[in-house]
Amino acid sequence: MTLSKKQISEFNTILSDLHRDLSAQVESGKAATNTVVLDQSKVGRLSRIDAMQQQKMAQSTLRNITSRLQLVNEALAKMNAGDYGFCDECGEVIDPGRLTVQPEAPCCFACQSQQEYHPQS
Repeated sequence: MTLSKKQISEFNTILSDLHRDLSAQVESGKAATNTVVLDQSKVGRLSRIDAMQQQKMAQSTLRNITSRLQLVNEALAKMNAGDYGFCDECGEVIDPGRLTVQPEAPCCFACQSQQEYHPQS
């Protein structure tokens, strides 16, 4: 079983939209990761510790978004190469249901589960 041309086209649209959205999130998230500067003139100002915690959370979020954007870029490259929808580990077709939930998924559910429960050292 392979993905139909219609499914490939739909996933291409989804991935392209996701790429655009994640790229915008990366751009808007960069400002929140800048060096913490306290504005002492604001009423209800945050303490330095609170501001630093917010900065760390923003950095973590930005790392997660950047990581997902990388997976989307890889999925789009596979789409262009005609390899989209095949598991990177076993080579089998990734279930369309899995791709509907996570269109950038590089592995089928079985291989992903195997990697999570038995990570390579």
